[in-house]
Amino acid sequence: MTTRYFEDETCWIADCLICGIPMVVWREHDAVPSPEVRDALLASLTLVAEEFYRGRDWYYDDHMRKIPDHYHAHARAK
Repeated sequence: MTTRYFEDETCWIADCLICGIPMVVWREHDAVPSPEVRDALLASLTLVAEEFYRGRDWYYDDHMRKIPDHYHAHARAK
């Protein structure tokens, strides 16, 4: 069981089962969202990551290693 931070019709954000850090997952089964959708997904992740990291530096990591055909991005500490 992981923490689920956010959910709507476009995406959900929860702690990654492997990394234990917030990640956003697009509900569409597609690896390449439009720039507008990607921006919206990352904006949602930003809200969670800012609270999670509480002033520490972090970055988006959307290199999809384990699930290459379903867009997702992690908020990783620098």
